[in-house]
Amino acid sequence: MPEVTTHQAEEDARNEEILIYVDGRIVPKAEATVSVYDSGFMLGDGVWEGLRLYDGKWAFVDEHIDRLFEAAKAIDLDIGMDRAGVMQALEDTRSANNMTTDAHARLMVTRGTKVRPFQHPGLSQSGPTFVIIMEHSKPKIPRPITLATVPHQRGLPMTQDPKLNSHSKLNCILACIAAGKAGADEALMLDVHGFVNTTNACNFFIVKKGAVWTSTGDYCMNGITRQKVIDLCRANDIPVHERNYSLVDTYAADEAFLTGTFGAQTPVSHIDGRQIGTGKLGPVTARLRDLYKDLVANS
Repeated sequence: MPEVTTHQAEEDARNEEILIYVDGRIVPKAEATVSVYDSGFMLGDGVWEGLRLYDGKWAFVDEHIDRLFEAAKAIDLDIGMDRAGVMQALEDTRSANNMTTDAHARLMVTRGTKVRPFQHPGLSQSGPTFVIIMEHSKPKIPRPITLATVPHQRGLPMTQDPKLNSHSKLNCILACIAAGKAGADEALMLDVHGFVNTTNACNFFIVKKGAVWTSTGDYCMNGITRQKVIDLCRANDIPVHERNYSLVDTYAADEAFLTGTFGAQTPVSHIDGRQIGTGKLGPVTARLRDLYKDLVANS
């Protein structure tokens, strides 16, 4: 079975010619570089945010910018500009690339260049590094995703809070590697109590007897698409539960799907070698996809 990821996109030759925002300058891809002393490169010391462009509009942009500033405050990082400045940088990059739809932007902010190659944040003395990578990006996921449960956890907030979009993603990368070794596309991660939680890259949902289940949210990324799906369920009389549930519940699900800014709602066919429902896009997931498309179009 060919490898599939939740961030798989159509090949687009235009991405070889994109312009990238780096600290106030918009430069060709080949010139978009940061220092080897940068805190993000050296230590994963930074936060990021991903947005999608649909028909000239950044979907749910206010919530995404809120989350970026909240994450920066949580790690005591001064982004170096206000919300209006971030929005202007985003728009300047979009305009420079002449993008109108089917684009993805990744905003990345690190603590900046260090004066010496060590951990202490006080060694970052030149201000933050702020980069925006914007690509032509249309999801192309040719089949439902397969998952394997892994030993890696999205854990307690006193270690590394899973709600942060942190540059330090090694735990999730190791989870994805473990899933690949098990023959799956991506990883299903449990919480510290052994309940089903999230994947290495997306939030996770199941459907049982017409009701949508997802985790409590205590140990997973505070996904904006996740919350939109929960809100859509509540607004359209689809039962939805944020609750603890186990792998036993999951294997017996009628449907399973992932949510994220890039892929919106991505169906899951197998978990730990067990087929989920028909192994195809299920009716509840399909309905939520349609409701989400309408929400994006009308927001």
